[in-house]
Amino acid sequence: METDCTSDDLPVNGVTAPLPAGTRLLHIGPHKTGTTAIQGALFAARDLLPEHGVVFPAHSRHPMEAALAACARPAMIGDTAPTEKHWRRLLEQVEATGGKTSVISSEFFADAEDDDTIARIVEQLGGERVHVLVTLRPLAKIMPSQWQQYVQNGLRMGYDNWLTHMLRKAPYEQPNPSFWRRHRHDRLVERWARAVGAERITVVVVDDRDREGLMRTFEQLLGLPENLLQPVPDAANRSLTLAETEMLRNLNKEFRGNGLPDELYSKLVRNGAVMHMKNACSPSPEDVKILTPEWAMEAAAEIGAEMAGRIGELGVRIIGDPGLLSAVPKAPALDGIPAPRISPEAAARALYGALAAAAESPVRHASPAKARTVHQTSSKELMRVLGHRCLKKLRRR
Repeated sequence: METDCTSDDLPVNGVTAPLPAGTRLLHIGPHKTGTTAIQGALFAARDLLPEHGVVFPAHSRHPMEAALAACARPAMIGDTAPTEKHWRRLLEQVEATGGKTSVISSEFFADAEDDDTIARIVEQLGGERVHVLVTLRPLAKIMPSQWQQYVQNGLRMGYDNWLTHMLRKAPYEQPNPSFWRRHRHDRLVERWARAVGAERITVVVVDDRDREGLMRTFEQLLGLPENLLQPVPDAANRSLTLAETEMLRNLNKEFRGNGLPDELYSKLVRNGAVMHMKNACSPSPEDVKILTPEWAMEAAAEIGAEMAGRIGELGVRIIGDPGLLSAVPKAPALDGIPAPRISPEAAARALYGALAAAAESPVRHASPAKARTVHQTSSKELMRVLGHRCLKKLRRR
């Protein structure tokens, strides 16, 4: 289904007319709406795109640092701070595409929160050549995935408590003010419409029942042959199970409680333990998923219906069924929710990932102040010493 209040390019026989040649298609996400799958497919096909008049102007699958710098947003905990140099490099790559159609994709563009920032991004990317693409999924499906992602960035709050803060505790900004900046989708579309006009925004409602539907929509918008874009397996992007998330959440409590530096979290936890666990261990049917309580799903559906109505009034082109945004997923039939238990294999993989990351920066020099034996030192102090030693080595590198 496509609705278009402008509309010279309604679908013919179910096919969406391509955007004009030379368009700079800016895909702004937001998070958890199929962005990683699209970025992976575009990057994998980057050598084939130019023969069809399309360029993917980035040296990596996801130019995250460039998008963060453009939006003046900080890096993930412990990562290298994004700089204007990252953004300028991407702009140079876009400019080098000349008159060809180009596509830039990062969900972090959804974090731009003021009109001046958005207007500057649009102007620097090509002004009137920019067409903004927004991909949307129901809030009820986004919330558990977004919570576990926040936990991967250091969050210590449990899911039920987090839902209460996001849905019931005004002004709904703590502990993650970015959530509603990204996922109040009507306001997100409205912010970007003020910069480019409603006629240069396309909203795609993702239907999870059609696993490759988003690929086909991108192909049509870009004028690409059908099936050129193909899914790329990416275990590193999978969501954590409830047990894995709870293990990490409790680790986050220990990490913060012992005052360890953020750089160490990035190196050993997120890019060490978690990354290795996700790559090496696939969830089994027995793993407990993150389940959203009924009250939260109903609240999300109500907000979704309101957002769909407001987006429809903006005059932007909508591809897909806006009714999906207020759908309530069918809850699984369970005789009580089993306790989340992490498998010994997953725990071992996580521990190995942290050790492997630490081994890349071995500590060769003992501090003269540490004259006591390990058994004479408290665990809290040991963790602090280890953290500062690893951090010192990382900075030397």
